[in-house]
Amino acid sequence: MPILHFLRENARWIAGGFLLTFFSSFGQTYFISLSAGEIRAEYGLSNGGFGTLYMIATLASAATLPQIGKIVDRISVSATVLLAAPVLALACVLMAVSHSLALLLLAIYLLRLFGQGMFTHIAMTAMGRWFAAQRGRAISLSGIGVNCGEALFPISFVGVAALVGWRGSWLLAAAVLVLVALPAIYLLLKRERSPQSVVQDPGKPAARDWTRGEVVRDPLFWASLAGVLAPPFIGTTIFFHQVYLSELRGWEPSVFAASFAIMSAMTILFALIAGQLVDRFSAIRVLPTFLIPLSLSCFVLASTDAPWGAYAFMALMGVSYGFSSTLFGALWPELYGTKNLGGIRSLIVAFMVFATAMGPGLTGALIDWGVSYPAQIAAMGGYCVLMIGFMTWVSQRALGRQSRAADAAVSG
Repeated sequence: MPILHFLRENARWIAGGFLLTFFSSFGQTYFISLSAGEIRAEYGLSNGGFGTLYMIATLASAATLPQIGKIVDRISVSATVLLAAPVLALACVLMAVSHSLALLLLAIYLLRLFGQGMFTHIAMTAMGRWFAAQRGRAISLSGIGVNCGEALFPISFVGVAALVGWRGSWLLAAAVLVLVALPAIYLLLKRERSPQSVVQDPGKPAARDWTRGEVVRDPLFWASLAGVLAPPFIGTTIFFHQVYLSELRGWEPSVFAASFAIMSAMTILFALIAGQLVDRFSAIRVLPTFLIPLSLSCFVLASTDAPWGAYAFMALMGVSYGFSSTLFGALWPELYGTKNLGGIRSLIVAFMVFATAMGPGLTGALIDWGVSYPAQIAAMGGYCVLMIGFMTWVSQRALGRQSRAADAAVSG
């Protein structure tokens, strides 16, 4: 189906998914870290201290998400939005008014749980469930919302904060969520979509509907997580410590802020490319590729002091993020079906949030202990190289299992 025709037929659902991921930006690490310098100064926190607080809040959100995330399997997507959006707005208000570490911890917990967690979870669950033959395309078009946010919000936040202060910027974010995001997303998604085609081609046999308990007992699930968790761990770590890295390299703050636009452009481009590849070959077959550019990005950032290193890193990171944003939305329905997708995805997102929590806390502590940050980044690149080979093995095992299931269904 030509993309323009696809968009005309599915504009409301794609737009709703796009806005969910776009406004999830308020709970993403890159957005929260824009206030990191002011927060550390006002609360007297070191890099490690703020990283630890951030890790605790994010770990708590990861522990909570599997229970809250199941609600998408029980009530409508639009009703879930009505519950999630006001809480995310409340979290933004708490960031603006907090003057104690306890309130700051609560604010970050709610931002992570309902921003990065629920908003993204709702969008990807809906796209995975509502689309079949064009699932990769739907996920890629919806998922680029967060990348558009990465391109728009850092520069916007800096400009708004210069006028009204960093706390005022968070109050404005809350107002946007209540007055713009909530009504727009609700109106777009209040009518749910049924997949127009459930027919799978021979290269992508339909998965049976696994329960979450069965998924947890599946060795391939845990094996795939070893690679899937690398992008959130690495990206969150580097974005969280972007101010420290800029100081270490002698870069102006504008270097990283400007490079987000490059990363977002590359992410959008390669998310759309990945959508086409997933629809043609399947997410399982594409799985071994997404860590190749991420490994290269780490080696570049670890090895150069020149400002171009930030831009090259962000471009390569964008390629990997583009592939992974689409791939991770399509992989789980292919492996485990769609009936219990909300509960399964909430568990996966919880692990991804856990990875984003461990990154800043662990690396912040290592920085405080005197461990070279560039050496840490190089080690992340080395891990990606190992995982490329491991994901190839996972892909082959998953394809073999699908083939055996298809043969059993035919013979049965």
